[in-house]
Amino acid sequence: MATGRTHRPATRSRGIPEATVARLPLYLRALTALSERSVPTVSSEELAAAAGVNSAKLRKDFSYLGSYGTRGVGYDVEYLVYQISRELGLTQDWPVVIVGIGNLGAALANYGGFASRGFRVAALIDADPAMAGKPVAGLPVRHTDELESIISENGVSIGVIATPAGAAQQVCDRLVAAGVTSILNFAPTVLSVPDGVDVRKVDLSIELQILAFHEQRKAGEEGAAETLEVPATEEAAPSVRAGADGGRKGPDGDVPAVMPA
Repeated sequence: MATGRTHRPATRSRGIPEATVARLPLYLRALTALSERSVPTVSSEELAAAAGVNSAKLRKDFSYLGSYGTRGVGYDVEYLVYQISRELGLTQDWPVVIVGIGNLGAALANYGGFASRGFRVAALIDADPAMAGKPVAGLPVRHTDELESIISENGVSIGVIATPAGAAQQVCDRLVAAGVTSILNFAPTVLSVPDGVDVRKVDLSIELQILAFHEQRKAGEEGAAETLEVPATEEAAPSVRAGADGGRKGPDGDVPAVMPA
């Protein structure tokens, strides 16, 4: 089976937009669920709903893959699974190293979804000498002193950083110098990388802060709605009556139809 070092996805050369690339895994997840239920075909509307996008966007995304479906029939599920998997590079073997085997790193190592999607955890690496040799998810943890040789021996092009923030940039620099060209960063810091190296950042605290913003906004909107409720009786609020010019009159005189800026 080919390794990640010698084969790269063709999305850039084919001009597929990054926004479309970001949605392909969503389509693949929905299609895989359909495939597991032995569903042979799916309409664009059904697949779009399952993936959480609108059908027009889905059809546009699939047009970049050269897949247009069949009128009155829809899309062939198995073919689309293969087509998207191939486009994402999941039909080949991608050896991955995880650096930083604390609670998060160990959880990532034990995640069963990697192998089923074409990613093989080649090594687990940690800077703590006490961790060396300890088995995690069936693999012995190896010391960071071996990082470069591990990458070379396994043809690794994807690295996962799950270290504390203070160590992340140094680890990143070593991964890049050793030949890693794609990094998934779980450390709460922004990494600096040279051109040609792709970084995807996963920050759970940022996602929670965004959710907190939306919760606060919803609470504010509910409070504003309660404040602006129309009184049930005239006695509950000052009277407002129409003036001769079509404006409104309140207890303090005319109220302009349009307030000045």
